[in-house]
Amino acid sequence: MSVVHLETGRHLYGGALQVLYLAQGLEERGIKSVLMVPRGSEIAAAARKRWLRVEEFPYRGEGDLAAAARMLWRFSRRDVEVVHLHSRRGADTLGGLAGTLVRAPVVLTRRVDNREIDWLVGAKYALYRRVVAISGAIRDVLTEQGVPPAKISLVPSAVDASTWLSPEDAAARDREFDLPPGVPAGAMVAQFVPRKGHWVLMHALSVLKVRGHAPHVVLFGRGPTRDRVAALAGAVGVQDQIRFAGFRDDLHRWLGSFDFCVHPALKEGLGVAALQAGAAGIPVVGARAGGIPEVVMDGKTGLLCPPGDADALAAAIEHLLEDPGAARAMGRSARARIESGFSVDAMVEGNLKVYREMVSARRRS
Repeated sequence: MSVVHLETGRHLYGGALQVLYLAQGLEERGIKSVLMVPRGSEIAAAARKRWLRVEEFPYRGEGDLAAAARMLWRFSRRDVEVVHLHSRRGADTLGGLAGTLVRAPVVLTRRVDNREIDWLVGAKYALYRRVVAISGAIRDVLTEQGVPPAKISLVPSAVDASTWLSPEDAAARDREFDLPPGVPAGAMVAQFVPRKGHWVLMHALSVLKVRGHAPHVVLFGRGPTRDRVAALAGAVGVQDQIRFAGFRDDLHRWLGSFDFCVHPALKEGLGVAALQAGAAGIPVVGARAGGIPEVVMDGKTGLLCPPGDADALAAAIEHLLEDPGAARAMGRSARARIESGFSVDAMVEGNLKVYREMVSARRRS
């Protein structure tokens, strides 16, 4: 079997990491995978480090007709048995149209839980033979908008737990991120975009400060709202408790050294950061949004609160600060849950099952 994966994102965020896990897992099972990615992207560089097949192409965005022609040519080759589209940013539309025109079996992975324009859903999802939803929340949104349930397969995202088991200690963490020794510290791993809820965390920290708690939080990631978050931290008086760490490709060294992970997203397909925190053995304080409750078991592997509720987020963080023994127990339970329920092997096998069903149906027809 031969699979072409189209990923039009440029950065190595959570979804792109899943593509690398999948392609590598398929190669290990004897399934040829080729990654089509924008020229000069971080994804291309990371894929080559894993000895994966990469084809880079010029890509200027969703209206790039030259890129669409390139997709059309690539998908029409006789050795292509499955086309797997992994992102929006044109992969879903341009890739779907190209695959349909050459009658290639096309599968789309849907990673976000937002609703799409109702009148476009029918036409768009007719382009795909199958749709992989990474969470039950996404599956529910798709079915509510009219996508046939038989077309949808639930295959959760994954994390390689083995890479998160040996973090640096707290002293090394404090030196690396300029944190005061002995002060509780949390981490937030997310792009700086409005739906990730950084503003909720800033207000929660201000509430905690009034209550006599001043944990520090290191913000990992990058994005367009970074300066707005910094300004808000200053406005509510918690700028001294915040550190901006940017995007780190060595996050596995550090995440497990923190006392907790905060994930206050307003919308979330599943939450790769929550998976990573669980693999690292720390509890997640998250919002009850999208697929996050499918990762975080409230009171067992972390704590959940209503999306956008800064007071509830503050109360949840306060609970962990005042009972560090319970926080450590949640972290141990989180690691066990991730290892048993969100493994890379399970994710690869889930996608491979979809491919086999598609190829079998095509041969029958």
